[in-house]
Formats: sequence, C-alpha cells, structure tokens
Amino acid sequence: MTIETFLLSFIPLFVAIDIIGTAPIFLGYSQDISDPVRKKLIVEAILTAFIVANVFLAGGKLIFGFLGITIDDFRIAGGIVLLILSVSDIMSSSDQRRNPGKDIGVVPLGIPLIMGPAALTTILILVDNFGYLPTILSMVLNFLIVGFVLFNAQWLIKIIGEGGSRAFAKIASLLLAAIAVMMIRVGVINIFTSIE
Repeated sequence: MTIETFLLSFIPLFVAIDIIGTAPIFLGYSQDISDPVRKKLIVEAILTAFIVANVFLAGGKLIFGFLGITIDDFRIAGGIVLLILSVSDIMSSSDQRRNPGKDIGVVPLGIPLIMGPAALTTILILVDNFGYLPTILSMVLNFLIVGFVLFNAQWLIKIIGEGGSRAFAKIASLLLAAIAVMMIRVGVINIFTSIE
C-alpha cells in the first residue's frame, strides 16, 4: 500500500464524516452536561459509529441486499430521525429539553452524524476501490481525529458563555434540521433519478 493509496482512501472518508461540521451540533446538545458525562457521550458515540462502520465494512452490501433497501432508503430514514429530534429541540424550552446525557451518544451523534449514510456509502466504495487494508487504516485514523475534535470542542463553550451556548443550541438544532432535510432531499432525488 502506497501513501497515495492511503490518502485516496482517507480523504473521502474524512469529508464524508465531516467532524468539523458535527462538532458545533455536539456542543449545542451538550451545553448543560458535566465534563465526565460529556466524555462518556463522546466515547459512546465513537464506539457506536466504529461498530456500525465495521459491520458495513464487513457486510454492508449483503445487509442491504438481504433487507431489500438501498443507501438512499437509509439516507431518507436517517434524515427523518434527525428532523424529528431537531424540531423537538427547537420547539422546546430550555427546561423542557430532553436530558442529553441519556440519548445523544448513539443517536444522533454516533448515528447518523458521525457515521451517516455518506460515510457508510464511502466505506463500501473504498473497499471496492482499494481493498480492506487501506480502508481500515483510513477508518482508524478518521476515528482518532473524531475523538480529538470532540474531546477538545468544549473550550468553545467557555468562550461564548452560558447565554451564548443556549443560543448556539437552538442554532445547532436548526442546522441539524437543515442537514436532515438535505439527507431526505438527496435520497428522494436519487431514487427518482434511478427510476428514470
């Protein structure tokens, strides 16, 4: 395996995971929780995303084929889940917000924000193009980067303050809703394009 092969497998997955875009959403959801709980959420999210990534690496095409679904079906379903979560957060007051310490590690942070349809599709393509070794190495490096970014994202909260973090939470939920709509839109367009 050459450095060029590794970079060709690393860069697309880095772009697909988009941890830089996910970090603000994580900050919005984790504004009211303690550092130990936040760290637990990060570990939970990374483990969840890593397990799902490896399942898809080993048998993604078989799973989809067995279930009779496409990646666009998966994209639409993930978008709907994200949309429901984000709209719920936007419409609720700060006191009514669900306890993020209990549920954001797996969904939506682990799945589908870190390891969503784009990243899963990228993994399947990388295996086809470059084989398992470069794909596994690029996955490991990307997850190390994800961990580094999320573990160090909280310093932003200290800079913007409590009021700013509450405002940011609503903006992050709106951003999450936009991401959800984009996922649904792309999935629907791809399905209709394939029919034509």
